[in-house]
Amino acid sequence: MQLGMIGLGRMGANMVRRLLRNGHQCVVHDLDPASVESLVKEGASGAVSLDQLVAQLAPPRTVWMMVPAGAVDDVVSNLVPRLARNDVVVDGGNSHYADDTRRARALEAHGIDYLDVGTSGGVFGLERGYCLMIGGPAAVVGRLDPLFRALAPGSGAVTPTPGRAQGAKGGTAEAGYLHCGPAGAGHFVKMVHNGIEYGLMAAYAEGINILRHARYDFDLPDIAEVWRRGSVVSSWLLDLTARALVRQPDLARFSGRVSDSGEGRWTIATAIEEGVPAPVLSAALYERFASRGEGDFAAKLLSALRFEFGGHEEQP
Repeated sequence: MQLGMIGLGRMGANMVRRLLRNGHQCVVHDLDPASVESLVKEGASGAVSLDQLVAQLAPPRTVWMMVPAGAVDDVVSNLVPRLARNDVVVDGGNSHYADDTRRARALEAHGIDYLDVGTSGGVFGLERGYCLMIGGPAAVVGRLDPLFRALAPGSGAVTPTPGRAQGAKGGTAEAGYLHCGPAGAGHFVKMVHNGIEYGLMAAYAEGINILRHARYDFDLPDIAEVWRRGSVVSSWLLDLTARALVRQPDLARFSGRVSDSGEGRWTIATAIEEGVPAPVLSAALYERFASRGEGDFAAKLLSALRFEFGGHEEQP
């Protein structure tokens, strides 16, 4: 199949490479000409403008965006006048699911289909494949199935779940991609996925920090390594933890300032709207705020109050 890709960052560029390896044709566009040129050398067709990208795609066109959530509306508004009925716009970034429903309705008025595809895989996706969580019309999802199948890890990547029939309900979950529901459903699932990711990362970080401050002289890389082998806490995130500790056990190159993409906030806001408790995910999000110094003034006030009511001086 043929695909136009807008946005050639860490994810978009490698997704194009994976599609090319699987025999698909890709037309690529990015604000950085060097990123375009690099993929042209690997077999993609380059486009210096949206006009040029659309002109190289045969109808019905599929244009996939891998751009920051804040840029999606601008890209979509620039694409609409250049597209035609039955073309498809795919947002593979991390948009809010409510924005997806709004965009889907707006594009429907032009006869253009819209899919939201939560994409997980990071910099390892080129080799491992990408987990895809898809929202939008079932017929359109089915039409683009060859693209999703090429990007996803495939059914042989993970041992089948005991008791689950292969291809249960005729679905594709075992292959690493899933049509989750109508517009917004894909990014809703990805939002919760990222909220869980915050919690898992925080659990590993806090536990290993306890080990680091213990009375024993623990070898942290060795502990992470032994946990990888037969432990109930083994996971890909633990694999990455072990890798980071091997590279630099004291993690001296990192300051400890942890950013958040916004999806953790959306997850907690959605939990509040639903009246669903999410204390672990909430704590993980607030821990990221604290890592950026957002709690420093509160800590100063705590120290001031101890001095006011008890005359307690701060310890050096």
